[in-house]
Amino acid sequence: MSTISVPARTEPAEAKAERRGLSTAAKRRLPLLPALIFVIAVTQLPFLLTVFYSFQSWNLVRPGSRHFVGLRNYVDVFTDMTFLGALLNTVVLTVVCVFVSLLLGLGLAILLDRKFLGRGVVRTLLITPFLILPAAGALLWKTTMFHPKFGLLHFVFGTDVDWLSQFPLGSVMVQIVWQWTPFMMLLILAGLQSQPKDVLEAASVDGAGRWRTFTAITLPHLSRFLQLATLLGAIYIVNSFDAIFLMTQGGPGTASTNLPYYIYQRAFEGFDVGQSSAMGVVVVILTMIVATFALRLMFRTFSVDGGVK
Repeated sequence: MSTISVPARTEPAEAKAERRGLSTAAKRRLPLLPALIFVIAVTQLPFLLTVFYSFQSWNLVRPGSRHFVGLRNYVDVFTDMTFLGALLNTVVLTVVCVFVSLLLGLGLAILLDRKFLGRGVVRTLLITPFLILPAAGALLWKTTMFHPKFGLLHFVFGTDVDWLSQFPLGSVMVQIVWQWTPFMMLLILAGLQSQPKDVLEAASVDGAGRWRTFTAITLPHLSRFLQLATLLGAIYIVNSFDAIFLMTQGGPGTASTNLPYYIYQRAFEGFDVGQSSAMGVVVVILTMIVATFALRLMFRTFSVDGGVK
């Protein structure tokens, strides 16, 4: 009696290759798992705890005052005129500082893209403000530049203007622009140096002037770098705390108070854990909305396969 042998079921080659590829990708990503766990532990868990505290009324100077209040803290936040004023100051400070530092960075990058004697030294000197600690830079401007008696502005203009009292928000903007212009300059300079030289030579041969070449060729090429600089600059500048804390302390009154400093006041000077947590959650949500919109706007310049549209 003969037996019929059933052939073994073989797996398609495409499935084997796909499984092998997934296995290889998992092995490559496995060493990153500890870092991912650490990031979640130090960022997401505190944020979840902040969300939990935002639904409670809890003042540290009143023992036993902790109790659940629901959304009342959020209602108080949006009816707090000081919070709304700090929100407006934050928007004005971020927009003005990003715009001015971007323009100055663009101008400096165009100058440094040309060859001249001592370009390396000049580039190093221009980068220096970004390498200084924010706290040190704030103290430097407060004591050396804006002092009404011994500051350099008093020496240059010969006036006894107390810049930090009469123009608090403007003085803080000047310091932040001074510190962030080198960052913008470096990003834009990288974009300028990645521009194909043969395209510029072809434009010159065709008779295009410098302004026409800049607006028609250079500026579209720099659009990705300008968007990236705007996005990163806005994310960092919106969280400015050192300059305000060390230069104006949010004053006079609340004239230069921004959201990070006001949250600090509510949490560490007013000891109001519940309301400061609600403010922090609101700020995070607003920042995520703006960042998501900015990222989508920036990624429109890229095609699906990674190329530029």
